[in-house]
Amino acid sequence: MVHSDRGTQYTSAEFSLFCKKNQVRTSVGRTGVCWDNAAAESFFASLKNEMYHREPFPTRARARFAIADYVEVFYNRKRLHSSLGYRTPAEAYRDHLTATAA
Repeated sequence: MVHSDRGTQYTSAEFSLFCKKNQVRTSVGRTGVCWDNAAAESFFASLKNEMYHREPFPTRARARFAIADYVEVFYNRKRLHSSLGYRTPAEAYRDHLTATAA
């Protein structure tokens, strides 16, 4: 998946065709709203710096497994996030469910 702003290079027919040919899904942020891009950019920066650039991927299947492992095991359950009060996403979600159930 590719998430981008509404820049012409990302909304062009040529880019759209490239993504379709390569089975890449696209996601574009809403006009005038920077917050959705900020969260996506922060996540992908973490993914690249903490995992992707540190590990070779001999196959596409290995890359998919490594990314899923990073997201589901490390990023969501072990990595502390300053925007969540230095909790993991799993802890923040659990706290949210507890608060809404009360």
